[in-house]
Amino acid sequence: MSSSSSQIGRPVGAKSEETRRRILASAMRCVAEVGYSRATIREIARLAGITSGSLYHYFPNKAEIVKAAFTEIADVSLPRLAAAADRTPGVLNQILAVLDEGGQLLRDNPHAVAFDRALRVESAEHLHLDQDSDMIYMGLRAVIRRIIEQSHREGTLTADADIDGTTDAIFAIFQGLSDHAATATPEQYRATSRAIALLIRGSLFDPAPGAVTFGR
Repeated sequence: MSSSSSQIGRPVGAKSEETRRRILASAMRCVAEVGYSRATIREIARLAGITSGSLYHYFPNKAEIVKAAFTEIADVSLPRLAAAADRTPGVLNQILAVLDEGGQLLRDNPHAVAFDRALRVESAEHLHLDQDSDMIYMGLRAVIRRIIEQSHREGTLTADADIDGTTDAIFAIFQGLSDHAATATPEQYRATSRAIALLIRGSLFDPAPGAVTFGR
C-alpha cells in the first residue's frame, strides 16, 4: 500500500522521516488505548510531540495514518522474521530465532498487537485493512513453513508429522503468543515465551517413568 499520495507537501529529510515514525507509533498507541473511533488527530499529534497542523503535512486524515501504520508493521516485521531464520543454523534454532525476533519486534512496537485487535473489534471495514493484517500473519506462516520444509528435506522432521500439520501447529503457538502479548505484562510475556522455547526444544517436562505416548 503506497502512502505517497498522503504525503504531498511533506517536509523532507531525516528529521521528517523521524517525525513520520513518531506519528505512526503515536497512532498505534492511541488506537490501542481508546479504539479507532475515539482516536483523534489532536491526540495523535500530541503523543507525537507536534501540532495538528504539522501532522497534516504528513497525512490528510486519520484513516491514512492508520493505513500507513499497518503497512509499516508489515514492512518492518516480515523481513526481520525471515532474516532471523536465514542467519541461524539448524532447524530448531531457526524456529527459536524467529520466536526471539518476534519478541523483540513486540518490544520495539509495544502497541502493535493491541492496535490490530482494536481495529478488528471495531470491524473498521472501510479502512480495507484485512489484506494488510492477514499479510503479516501469512508472512509469518510462510517463514515457519520454509523452516519445516527444510527439516523435512534434512530428515529431521519426525515421520509421524507432516509439513502442513507441523507448520500449522508452530504457527498456532506463535499466533497465540502474539494474542497473549496484547494483555500480558512484559514479565508475563517473557515467562510464556521462555516456556514455549522449552516446549519446542522438548525440555519443558522431565520424562516420567512409564509415561504414555499419545498420538500414534
